[in-house]
Amino acid sequence: MAKTVAIVGAGPSGLVAAKTLLHDAPPEQHFRVTIFEARNRVGGLWPASKEDDDNGGGMVHPMMVANQSRHTVQFSDFAWDPRSPQFPRAWQVGRYLHRYLDRYCGDAELRLGARVESARLSDPAAAVDGEHGAAAAWDLVVRLADGKVEERRFDHLLVASGFFGRPFVPSFPSTDPTLPVVHSSQYRSLEGLLGKDGGRGGKILVVGGQMSGVEIAGTIASHLSSATHSPGPSPIRNPEKYAIHHVVPRPAWVFPLYTSPKPESVAPPFVPFDLASYNLSNRPSPLLNTQGHISVEAAQIAHGNYGRVLGTDQAEFSPHLTLRHREFDPPLIAVSDTYMEFVRDGLIEVSLGKLESINGRTATVAPPAKAVDNIAAVVYATGFDSSSSLSFLPESVRRTLRIIPEDRDNTVALAFHGTHHPSIPNLGFVGFYRAPFWGVMEMQARFLTALWSAGGPFSSSLPATMRSALEADRSIERTLALRTDPRASQFPMGDYPFLMQDFASALGIPLRDPFGVTPRLPPSGKPMNILTPPRYHPPTPRNQHQQQEVDEEAEVQSSLRQTHETAMAGLTQARFVARAVFRSLLGTWHLERDLVSRLPSHPSGRFVGTARFLLREGTRDGGHAKAEDDDGSPSPPLEYLYVEEGDFRADNGLTFRATRRYVWRYDEARDKLSVWFTRPDDGRRVDYLFHEVDFIVPATEEDEEEKGEGWEAKAGHLCVEDFYDVHYRFRFRAVHLVDWRLQYTVRGPKKDYTIDGVYRRRTS
Repeated sequence: MAKTVAIVGAGPSGLVAAKTLLHDAPPEQHFRVTIFEARNRVGGLWPASKEDDDNGGGMVHPMMVANQSRHTVQFSDFAWDPRSPQFPRAWQVGRYLHRYLDRYCGDAELRLGARVESARLSDPAAAVDGEHGAAAAWDLVVRLADGKVEERRFDHLLVASGFFGRPFVPSFPSTDPTLPVVHSSQYRSLEGLLGKDGGRGGKILVVGGQMSGVEIAGTIASHLSSATHSPGPSPIRNPEKYAIHHVVPRPAWVFPLYTSPKPESVAPPFVPFDLASYNLSNRPSPLLNTQGHISVEAAQIAHGNYGRVLGTDQAEFSPHLTLRHREFDPPLIAVSDTYMEFVRDGLIEVSLGKLESINGRTATVAPPAKAVDNIAAVVYATGFDSSSSLSFLPESVRRTLRIIPEDRDNTVALAFHGTHHPSIPNLGFVGFYRAPFWGVMEMQARFLTALWSAGGPFSSSLPATMRSALEADRSIERTLALRTDPRASQFPMGDYPFLMQDFASALGIPLRDPFGVTPRLPPSGKPMNILTPPRYHPPTPRNQHQQQEVDEEAEVQSSLRQTHETAMAGLTQARFVARAVFRSLLGTWHLERDLVSRLPSHPSGRFVGTARFLLREGTRDGGHAKAEDDDGSPSPPLEYLYVEEGDFRADNGLTFRATRRYVWRYDEARDKLSVWFTRPDDGRRVDYLFHEVDFIVPATEEDEEEKGEGWEAKAGHLCVEDFYDVHYRFRFRAVHLVDWRLQYTVRGPKKDYTIDGVYRRRTS
């Protein structure tokens, strides 16, 4: 007889749990699955529309870019469309989940708009029953969208309601009731944040220094930059009068989306940063857990590795973000393509400390006490209280799980990497921890399916590998100890490769070989060995029709192929270099340019000044080819307004003020950097194409390293009868541009000159 399972939550955790229970249980065991979802859609955090289909109530902005690539944000048996961006936006992740639901969860009973209000054991005394476990069933009370209430009974209860239950907002009331205050998850736009205050100017105070704090500060700064420098009317009045003030307790290492496995090279190749991070070739096998308690030695090693990947201790951006002299602290990491350059350029100011109070429109940050005045709005990036995601459980169960309000990290005492508690064997968890990598969610679902199929954690039917894993497991003790450990890591369950290895060992799933072989890379001198979920797909799916087995294997092979092709494109074909250059151009550069004219009618001379790359949303002027999202809708490329200002001193002694403007664009779909002329009557609008930039793969690695000149690129442009022969050199230190050079020769009936300009970061 089939066992019934209630799954609470239809996000990625709930969907992968449903699929696994339905399709991957052994032939002798069947599960009937019902999914309860309080929202009227599936996807959990991930919306499936570019519009905010939660009317501002969702946890994720639909246009937010995922901070892991599609090679990590995926399930093993469902490949992304190869046309999808490497780092999909939130709404694209939502679409992926809808397709996954249609493919694998058709046999589940899906109840949308159905909130589980309470779940109680039919025999409360069985809640904590030692080695015998709970034999009682689960009785659920479910409230439907129309207000009606249903009661249902199930053999098993699986919690997939998510760690991000309710935004946590500290109690710092201001005496100014008009001061806008939101949680970072609720921010959508400048006009939505500032409301009637728009136009007054001031500081947007962002509170919180970990992942969400860095991300939201960079996002709001991008919106301010775009509002200030885009053509046409601004969404708010006087956007140039606003800035970000970011309050962080201590600095984090901030990674861009693309990093290099060869950071010492001045012409480094680039790949999505998680491909390099999850390169098993750089870790000894078997893997040991690097997260949880972080010793001083482990912290020093981690800081050294992060500094090597980024090529900096971050002091060049702000003294408050430097990691110098902090190598003994457990490290923090964050991800943003824009944050660090906005800090360097001054749009984001950083204060170290904690928010102590808000009085009117003045905040106090300490220690030491510092007043931050003229606050226009407050955005709290202070995490979530996950207790609301578990409020439906009975008090006796919550006591068993050791849930306490004062635990700000919302840890739950669960066995074997967050899957279950042995005292309540028919209660399971998937994805209930911070940083729930999709591969781990899938492994948790497999582990619970195997555990329940065998009859529970104390069953004699357990496979030997699972029995050994459970006997050796110390997850509960470890979780409780970390609550008071001052050296606890940022993400106690953050070692993704280790978790995947430990689950695979318990489940007897071998690691598949990579799809192909990449070039050998430092520091190991071995090819990349990239961990992705498809590499842990079971070789022989069980309890499936033969055609579905074939289809799943085709999905696995497609995903493995995509990851290998992405790595090879980055390592051997200069793919993503244009993206890395574009990202690192943001901000202000010191420019020195020599002009040598071979015609007496045009004087030679030298220009000295600044070049500013001002980030803004993509525009559609100029008749350029439009990229398309994977749903076919047009998506304009990213772009900068380039503004150059300075003094030109001619060889004949004449000096005058000079300025010029262009628009630089990056087209992600084509991985192409391009430069456009602006209109004479409107210096913010694109007129027509100047040139597209083609990066040149070095003939040999040795030649490029000997030159020490970085990435070479070229372009050409025929302007009426004049031909512009353009050459670039971009020199990196790890992920950041150190300097770059632009040379071009112009020849035509009335022009014959050469320009040679060098761009360096402004030092003051």
